[in-house]
Amino acid sequence: MALEPPVVSPATLSEALALQAEGGWRPIAGGTDLMVQLEADMAEAPERVLDLSRLSELRGVSYDGYEVSIGALTTYTELRHSPVVSARLHALSEVAATVGAAQIQNRGTIGGNVCNASPAGDTLPVLLAVDAVFECGSTEGIREVPAREFWTGYRQTALRDDELLVRIRFAVDRSRHTRYRKVGTRAAQAISKVVLALSYRDDEGTWRDVRVALGSVAPTTIRAAATEAVLEGSRPTEAVADEASRVLADEINPIDDVRSTADYRRSVSGRVLHRLLREEGGW
Repeated sequence: MALEPPVVSPATLSEALALQAEGGWRPIAGGTDLMVQLEADMAEAPERVLDLSRLSELRGVSYDGYEVSIGALTTYTELRHSPVVSARLHALSEVAATVGAAQIQNRGTIGGNVCNASPAGDTLPVLLAVDAVFECGSTEGIREVPAREFWTGYRQTALRDDELLVRIRFAVDRSRHTRYRKVGTRAAQAISKVVLALSYRDDEGTWRDVRVALGSVAPTTIRAAATEAVLEGSRPTEAVADEASRVLADEINPIDDVRSTADYRRSVSGRVLHRLLREEGGW
């Protein structure tokens, strides 16, 4: 087992940001990724760990009539049981219910999932599909980064070395519908092979501002622009679903790995989208 690094647990956000500005810290929230990596000797132990779990100001969900705001330390269990999340973005409640077992849901946080930046991160496609904004805090203040610019590469983010993810926000539009599907080896406690989120505004039966976001099919979570173009301004007919699914399978470029093959991911992505379109179209 790797040697355990020293851990500091600041009591306030300002203290945490001051420490982060020094450099050399590995921030953790629930620690569900780092602890597994250290236990299994899968990664080199960080020099020192900044434990954020005491920062109550980074927890909780609120709604101001326009935006939902979620603290970075909000756990999956809290997301599952939040009336605000359930009413304003039910897909995120569904996502939270698929992450690991109860122990992980009680400990793991949405901010940790976002900053871990795994292409298989369950919450990432939903946040990308609703154009979420990430508040990145430092001793200099808050910097806002849209989700489409946040994941810059495999397990890489736009966070500066002196920044911590503080909060996640997304606007609420009552005409917007967002759906989510995850495909894994098992029905529960499975790392995703394909994650897909579909979001659109319903303009009297015509779809506007369509967003199709996917995980586990590229080095980062992605938007499928060509597929979105097929669906934009259309209605979810069988012919449209067939064309969108075909375009999506051609548009993505997944890899073979220990969990699945590229061909499987390509085929399943198209089929998952087709199913969502069929359900939305009611045919």
